[in-house]
Amino acid sequence: MTPRRRDRHGRGLRGPLAPSYVPIAKARSERFDDFVLDAVERLRPKWGKQLAAVEFAVEEVPPLSELGDGPGRIEPIPFGRADAASGSQPASIVIYRRPLEARSRDRETLGALVHDTVVEQVATLLGRSPDEVDPGFDEHG
Repeated sequence: MTPRRRDRHGRGLRGPLAPSYVPIAKARSERFDDFVLDAVERLRPKWGKQLAAVEFAVEEVPPLSELGDGPGRIEPIPFGRADAASGSQPASIVIYRRPLEARSRDRETLGALVHDTVVEQVATLLGRSPDEVDPGFDEHG
């Protein structure tokens, strides 16, 4: 069975509101993924060799296990996590979308927060300071 599309008032079938090649046509999650990819690409010229085997992922929210142990315990909500390689599992960096979106007031702020979070997680994974990973970190962090 094919999905029905409405032909409202004889004006023809509805199409997309914007062509797929314009930024407004992207979902929020796709734009967020682009911010993460941009942040990683900015680090590749200096850290490409070290990041070659690292998997980057985006999750909506951190798992409950990262939010504290038990009732009444308040922990800051993490923006991301870095896991070192273990056994057959490669190293990974996970960025949490919803906490970062809630903290930002516009796209520009979100892009800067995502970049800072990626830098912090890469620094944790490599055992270096964020300033060493991205010399401009303090300017917008």
